[in-house]
Amino acid sequence: MADDATANLNDRYKPPHAFVTAKCLDHIDPHGRRFIELSPFAAVASTGPSGSLDVSPRGGGPGFVRVAPDGKSLIMPDRPGNNRLDTLRNIAEGSGEVGFMFMIPGVDDIYRVNGRASVLVDDDLASSFEEFGKVPLTLLRVEVREAYLHCPKALMRADLWGDTNRIDRATLPSLSEMVSDQIGLPKPTATHLQQVEGLKQTL
Repeated sequence: MADDATANLNDRYKPPHAFVTAKCLDHIDPHGRRFIELSPFAAVASTGPSGSLDVSPRGGGPGFVRVAPDGKSLIMPDRPGNNRLDTLRNIAEGSGEVGFMFMIPGVDDIYRVNGRASVLVDDDLASSFEEFGKVPLTLLRVEVREAYLHCPKALMRADLWGDTNRIDRATLPSLSEMVSDQIGLPKPTATHLQQVEGLKQTL
């Protein structure tokens, strides 16, 4: 392998089509706003102070992330999780740079947003984000730097919303069983279905 594999990337790949570069906007336009309004899921990437990376899933009812009227920023509530606070700590202690991938079940297109985030503590605003009977403790405010629709090829290859690669959940042990094996704990007594029902109570 070459010592510097990046040196010849431009020789190995064609340049992007002008359409690909032109579609990158510095704000969320009406199409992007509608996409986010319909999206119940986003993956969020963040960087820590050492340059370490983290990608975390976020979900809620469609439109759980709100776009400012001018499209220059968005706000996302932080829902109860495992309290590792990886994303929040990265934003508070690192560069604040984040990347979002919004997805809509049944749609192969992805909407991407990159920008700089800050942790916002505003109890009045947070109360307007109440969902599942809970008010978020903090909010993320993201100043948009780039926003664009992403080619559907990856989701098409995966057939993410289809049946080609769908498996029965029983093919894998439960989450608790796998984690217990990983850290050497006794096998949990609750079944997978019981664990799922328990999680539903803490959304």
